[in-house]
Amino acid sequence: MSLLLAAWHAAVASAAGFAALVSPPRFELTTRAGTTVRQVFELTNRSAAAAKFHVHTADFTLGADYSVAFQDELQPDSCRPWVAIERPEVALPGGGTIRYRFEVQVPKDAPAGECRFGVLVEGEEPAVAQNGALRLPVVGRIGIIVYVIVGDAKPQIEVFGPQVVSLNGQRVPALRVHNAGAAHARMSGFLSGTDAKGIKYDFNPSDLPILPGEVREVFLTPSTGGNDHPTLTFPVSVQGTLEWGNQRTELNERFE
Repeated sequence: MSLLLAAWHAAVASAAGFAALVSPPRFELTTRAGTTVRQVFELTNRSAAAAKFHVHTADFTLGADYSVAFQDELQPDSCRPWVAIERPEVALPGGGTIRYRFEVQVPKDAPAGECRFGVLVEGEEPAVAQNGALRLPVVGRIGIIVYVIVGDAKPQIEVFGPQVVSLNGQRVPALRVHNAGAAHARMSGFLSGTDAKGIKYDFNPSDLPILPGEVREVFLTPSTGGNDHPTLTFPVSVQGTLEWGNQRTELNERFE
């Protein structure tokens, strides 16, 4: 079993015999070639019993649905050889917490770009998952995602659209976004608009990562002062400023 919560809050993974919490669940760092970046995360054993955890790094990819696949094998162009972790094993009493250190040593000749990897925390003993009459060993795992932008690398965003997609059973406006740059991007902005009934809404762009070379959908989720999940009547017009990092573009689109 693997679990990644790429949210702003602490990440928690639990299974029979494995209960861990890490905070923060993600690091987004910047540095220069020839420097060392040091960071700390907290690892908590949420179980009442003592537990041992294995810690190691991994490469990762994001699926079309933003599911995370970790690769223990070193991938082409991986920056994991730059990474040093405090120790490979951690023993914690029930309810115990440790501040765990890791560092990224960027070579002097490293080109501008983005180093991406995961720090994985795994239970020492497999738990047992019950599926009908079948009992399977399952290793609990939780992942921390680390992004390190080196030098002047930055995203280069191209916005395509508009389109209408289904999100959690509701039709919402969306944009297709291509990242032609050398670092990941997260979209934000100040958007508002009206639907076919003349009702005014605020629109919040989804802020999931868009990695270099990827094309992703950015969902524009509507809300009003009294309703965070309204149903839109199309066509819908949306205006405002779409932002990523220190860059921005004006948006004025009609979604049908």
